[in-house]
Amino acid sequence: MTDIATPPATAGEPSPERQHRGFSQVLRELADGSEPRISVAAILDAFGDRAFGALLLMFALPNALPMPPGTSAVLGAPLVFIALQLMVGAQRLWLPRFITQRSMRREDFQALTRKVVPWVNKLERLLKPRAEVMTTYVADRLTGLACFVLSLILVLPIPFGNMPPAIAISAFALGVIERDGVAIGVGWAATAASFAILGALSTAIVKGVEYFAGPLLRLFGG
Repeated sequence: MTDIATPPATAGEPSPERQHRGFSQVLRELADGSEPRISVAAILDAFGDRAFGALLLMFALPNALPMPPGTSAVLGAPLVFIALQLMVGAQRLWLPRFITQRSMRREDFQALTRKVVPWVNKLERLLKPRAEVMTTYVADRLTGLACFVLSLILVLPIPFGNMPPAIAISAFALGVIERDGVAIGVGWAATAASFAILGALSTAIVKGVEYFAGPLLRLFGG
């Protein structure tokens, strides 16, 4: 297992400069580096002791936008582990080595950053601590439970099924980062919408299979 609660290069508390970098700033710094590939471990190290919400947003938001095929396979699995730990109230965040060793080409990460950062900049200006009832210890555990269920759905190979859960997780993550209960409320509304959309998609797929398979079954059934 890889423990990322304390960055490998530093022991104890992170420096004020590292602690106060904005989410969008961290993304730009990662994109502007020199390594040919960017691993999940490098992303986690860049955030250091940042809140669980920052990491949830990092891995969820790209899935809420049109991205190259395979993005959800790289970024979706960490969401399951992060959300699970948020749900149980873990104080230290860790990810298995098989996840931290996953990587993306820097060119793909730069393309991702160009799409994500403008949205993050706009959202960062809207968020602020409020509606504290949605950010209590118990509320955080429920938020983690919702994110865990949504992350399991997100990694499933459901056509057009990854964007609604990713949007809901992103809203939750923003609320956790800024202790904004309104954003968390938006996350719960998006969660309900996600289940409604996925239910409609599942019904449509089942009816489509029945429509095309029915004649064949009647033909071979005599």
